[in-house]
Amino acid sequence: MIRFLSRPLTRVVDRYLPDPFVLVLSLTLIVMGAAVATQGVSPLAVVDMWGNGFWALLQFSMQMLLVLVAGFMMASTPLVRGILARLATVASTPGNAILLVSLVSLAASWLNWGFGLVVGALFAKEIARLVRVDYRLLIASAYSGFMIWHGGISGSVPLSIATEGHPFADQVGVIVTSETIFASFNLIIVAALFVVVPLVNRAMLPSESEQVLIDPALLAEEDEAKGSTDRPADKLETSPVLSLLIGAIGLIWLGAHFFGGGGLSLNVVNFLFLTLAILLHGTPRNLLASLEEGIKGGAGIVIQFPFYAGIMGVMVESGLAASISAAMVSVATETTFAMWAFLSAGLVNFFVPSGGGQWAVQAPVILPAAAELGFDPARAAMAVAWGDAWTNMIQPFWALPLLGIAGLKAKDIMGFCVVHLLIGGAIIVLGLTFL
Repeated sequence: MIRFLSRPLTRVVDRYLPDPFVLVLSLTLIVMGAAVATQGVSPLAVVDMWGNGFWALLQFSMQMLLVLVAGFMMASTPLVRGILARLATVASTPGNAILLVSLVSLAASWLNWGFGLVVGALFAKEIARLVRVDYRLLIASAYSGFMIWHGGISGSVPLSIATEGHPFADQVGVIVTSETIFASFNLIIVAALFVVVPLVNRAMLPSESEQVLIDPALLAEEDEAKGSTDRPADKLETSPVLSLLIGAIGLIWLGAHFFGGGGLSLNVVNFLFLTLAILLHGTPRNLLASLEEGIKGGAGIVIQFPFYAGIMGVMVESGLAASISAAMVSVATETTFAMWAFLSAGLVNFFVPSGGGQWAVQAPVILPAAAELGFDPARAAMAVAWGDAWTNMIQPFWALPLLGIAGLKAKDIMGFCVVHLLIGGAIIVLGLTFL
């Protein structure tokens, strides 16, 4: 049944989904037009909002580029390749390969969303070297685990409202994570997705004649860089001394951070990957050879993220995002409020693909509406968080680092992800409403 559902979806997406860059250009024009038509702002004002917001994600763009590059460099070290290869041998059949990648991606994404994106893609590539399985579905399985990130311990919305002095503390106070991330309703949703997502991926496995395979030779990592050591500069590039010293300094910082009570953030994950890559490659020359290979997949991040920042500028400054949220929750009752908050967040996320940024826009609408209906603010916040994560399944913004590592295009995996959007959305709504 699920295989027959995924088959036409993958064909439709493959035929009609444009390159993500074309999609973001189209979204830019749609949002600009909607802001002019519905928010009473002039075209010139909208253009000004777009231009002012265009560079707002520069720091985040660099972080995401490093997610791709640092993760690739770490995974291309001999030690990590060996570990992934041994773990991949557990997947002896195509079905087992899909299940294993799904579970690893879910677990890693629950711990940290950036970690999940990188680990899922790298592990899927390693399995593809050993098992003949549809490569598109394998990478889609790695991305499907990302759906649970906002219900995990790196969720930006629940972590924000658990922080003293957060922007909405005067309305709801501090909401501890035992009421959000570790609340029973959230844990049950997470547990259900841990069961359903791998099984859905397994059920979508095409028949052997329909599978799209990849030549394992195309996934082979480059050997360690070689070169002349006649010049003093060559001796520095091929010496392990500098790598050991810098790597040791990095480990000292990480130890102080974690033992001092610090947790995983995107910067810390990138720092960890980069430090390990420096140490495990052994020499600067080997590291740079890996960098040159890994950076090839980062073009989409560099060119597309500024356009999404511009879209966010228009959505926020014009009031369009708040209007969408207000319109959807205005028809809610106490029973249906979680569903409408979830759906509104899913829609807004398509144009404002940033959990923290989206919460800043939607909270001033969602929280007062929840209070008026007597709805639990913790559950309302998690409805927004889950909605933000939900439509990532059809929003290629977050898939770009994973696709860069895998060497695929968005159209290759999004047909499978639409199935997760439908099934996962139903599970999340039921959990938010009735648990």
